[in-house]
Amino acid sequence: MKKIQSIAEVHDGFDNKAFTPLELAQEYLGRIHASQLNAFLTVSEEKAIFQAKKATAELMKWGRVPREAQPLFGIPFGLKDNLVTQGLRTTCGSRILENYVPPYSATVVERVEKAGAVILGKLNMDEFAMGSSNENSAFGPVQHPTHPGYVPGGSSGGSASAVAAGLCVAALGSDTGGSIRLPASFCGVTGVKPTYGRVSRYGLVAFASSLDQIGPLTNSVRDSATVLDVISGADPMDSTSIQGVSEKYVAGLSAPMDWSKVRIGIPKEYFVSGVQAEVAASMQDAIKWFEKQGAQCVSVTLPHTSYAVSVYYVVAVSEASSNLARFDGVRFGVRPEGLSSSQGDLLSFYKQVRTRFGDEVKRRILLGTFALSSGYSDQYYQKACQVRRLIQQDFTAAFEKVDFILGPVAPTTAFKLGEKSQDPLQMYLNDIFTIPANLAGLPALSVPCGKDSAGLPIGLHLAGRLYSDSELIRIADAFERRA
Repeated sequence: MKKIQSIAEVHDGFDNKAFTPLELAQEYLGRIHASQLNAFLTVSEEKAIFQAKKATAELMKWGRVPREAQPLFGIPFGLKDNLVTQGLRTTCGSRILENYVPPYSATVVERVEKAGAVILGKLNMDEFAMGSSNENSAFGPVQHPTHPGYVPGGSSGGSASAVAAGLCVAALGSDTGGSIRLPASFCGVTGVKPTYGRVSRYGLVAFASSLDQIGPLTNSVRDSATVLDVISGADPMDSTSIQGVSEKYVAGLSAPMDWSKVRIGIPKEYFVSGVQAEVAASMQDAIKWFEKQGAQCVSVTLPHTSYAVSVYYVVAVSEASSNLARFDGVRFGVRPEGLSSSQGDLLSFYKQVRTRFGDEVKRRILLGTFALSSGYSDQYYQKACQVRRLIQQDFTAAFEKVDFILGPVAPTTAFKLGEKSQDPLQMYLNDIFTIPANLAGLPALSVPCGKDSAGLPIGLHLAGRLYSDSELIRIADAFERRA
């Protein structure tokens, strides 16, 4: 069976009797078992076969795919391993949750299953979503789908690599500072981070609650729109989900585009020295294409961009320190065999449990605990929140002049495994262009826009004003379909 790229191709194949959902699921499970990418941490073969058999029976009954009622009918689907899934191991890429099996499913998981998706398994990730390269997984790094020895990006590297390699048709990831968009860029797929609150976070194991957002990774913007139609919407289980706002993303793609009214901002802060020459050239080509269509590309300034990484790594680690306190071997987390909190002192118990965290998680917990400690919280956390507000105001001012912000996803294309793992500060700078959208809660995405001389993909980053997800997806779809 040839590599299938899109949801539409799957559904056309079902309708044309080229294959059944069961045959397709078996094909993809075979690919996963044969793969050397380490993209999947848990393969839910029994669950997938059960769902595929059910879909096959329904297809025989109906004769055609119920595309309206079940937009993901029979689609081989992957889930990042920080989305809790009832009855299916959920590790967050950490030894501390090595054998955790949740008693419930995240809202997004329930929604994709209701829409007909066939869940193939849980995808590898940086431990607790902390990383930009997927080298921080306790279960080993994910390999780049086309360039062995290179990173796929993180923390949703397993999701991006699996989609790009044809191990699943679509996947869900999470994005705290670029963790959907960076691996999408490095692997040459589409990744969307919706407006904060557009998609329920209920059942997402929290890293930084004010920044985390769930979104799709797919082979096309249209497929991302299809997944967003399924997972978006208010959720009573998530108090931060947006109430009373509903959009139809796929339907929005058919709306005519009046390019003369499209204004695209080019921030001077995103086009600086240090950006790989081929990445910068691809951005210029994209700008020229938009101008050729009739869009206005104008210079804008986001003056507090230089503080974004610093602000992020105070806010994020502070929230992580609080969120990860629950993994103590009493409430959550693996308790070493034979160890009891009643044996010896509690501090000794915690030490033995929490040594199961990896180095990067420990580093961020320590930094966050320090930033929130008595006498320092005003100096660090409160100050970071104040500068975060200034970054949000920069975007508000820019969006009075333009509709979208354009730039590179990352300063470079994918780098070699181990190249930056010994230099955390250098690694953190990979997210310099993606972090601001999280700090401001804006919708943003990565769409492929070329390759460098080594054949490594380059991603175009587009961000929109709050709640402009549909418009953002529409312009990205137009760019993706460019001649």
